[in-house]
Amino acid sequence: MRRSIARFLGGLRSYCTDSGDGSQSSKLKIFDRHFKRKQRDRAAWLMKPKDSLVDTVAENLLDRLEDCKRTFPTALCMGGSLEAIRRLLRGRGGIEKLLMMDTSWDMVKLCKDAEQQMPTYNIETSYIIGDEEYLPVKENSVDLVISCLGLHWTNDLPGAMIQSRLALKPDGLFLAAILGGETLRELRIACTIAQMEREGGISPRLSPLAQVRDAGNLLTRAGFTLPGVDVDEYTIRYNSALDLIEHLRAMGETSALLQRSKVLKKDTALATAAIYESMFAAEDGTIPATFQIIYMTGWREHQSQQKPKKRGSATVSFHDLQKQFGSDGSC
Repeated sequence: MRRSIARFLGGLRSYCTDSGDGSQSSKLKIFDRHFKRKQRDRAAWLMKPKDSLVDTVAENLLDRLEDCKRTFPTALCMGGSLEAIRRLLRGRGGIEKLLMMDTSWDMVKLCKDAEQQMPTYNIETSYIIGDEEYLPVKENSVDLVISCLGLHWTNDLPGAMIQSRLALKPDGLFLAAILGGETLRELRIACTIAQMEREGGISPRLSPLAQVRDAGNLLTRAGFTLPGVDVDEYTIRYNSALDLIEHLRAMGETSALLQRSKVLKKDTALATAAIYESMFAAEDGTIPATFQIIYMTGWREHQSQQKPKKRGSATVSFHDLQKQFGSDGSC
């Protein structure tokens, strides 16, 4: 295993932006990454063996490998739903070597223990502790990068995606699933109303998330070619708002804002639950929670990929096409 990790990490270079003392130099820091690691440590102990939402997202993400004619012998899976990706891979993509990376030691241990119970045959699997914001993988070392429900917690999402592109070999594939801005919209509404009523103002409680319209720009800004974006929305029903919060904790998806309020007043929490139920509860008493998932696909540039022709290189004019097919606008 050590030799396998060394092949990934050999000749390591740093592609992140950091200052001399190791602290992040980004002007805007939204999330507390240290606190998020603690949340993921807790989630490793609370996580269900099989979570229907997580498994569905992982399955849909991995389905994209079946649309590719080529194989990806070396793959990096980072953060998010590591165990679900490993369990549901089932030989897709022709992966021979799989590197599993997470900021949480407990989450990595969970994946190791799961592999012993259900080994992934014909795949050499290695594990490392690492951060998506400071990717510890050398350039041109992997054929595939997968991130399932992890990148939306990075402070510099474009920077993390750029590092992923640099880690890929030419014609390598980047697959990611992140939570979109419509996620937990019911909870956001209920929490805002409750804070206005009980506290006379609002403070950040839920994390900001990327919008669908931003995803394509993120891929282009990171330098990926042939970018692709699509969106799914899932509605899960819970018996109460408390059950929803417990599920978010088990997923490691509770807020990790730097500017978060340290204490949630009991009156505000009870008002949030009551407003949630009064506004959104179904006849059977259950409450819905929306999860918007943005899937992103991008490739590292390679000469074999399709490229647009240069401007002005067309050999047929629209005037000629109009003569050939008529000018009435019909097809």
